[in-house]
Amino acid sequence: MKTLKDAGIGSTVRVVKLHGEGALKRRIMDMGITKGIEIRVRKAAPLGDPIELTVRGYQLSIRKADAEMIEVE
Repeated sequence: MKTLKDAGIGSTVRVVKLHGEGALKRRIMDMGITKGIEIRVRKAAPLGDPIELTVRGYQLSIRKADAEMIEVE
C-alpha cells in the first residue's frame, strides 16, 4: 500500500482510498481530497513536514500524519 506520504516531490498520484474514521476523515474530505482525485506533490518543508499539494486547482499543505491516511496509486 502506497500512501501520499511516500509520493515523491513533483509526482502526480490518484487517491485510491481514505483511511481513518470520523472527524479526521471528514476533515480530509472537506479539503477536497476524495477517492479518484489527482494530487500533485509540489514541495515539502525543510524538515519534511508539512507537504504542499495541488488539489483541484488550489494549493494545500497537510501534515505527514494526515498524508499517511491517504492511499494512492
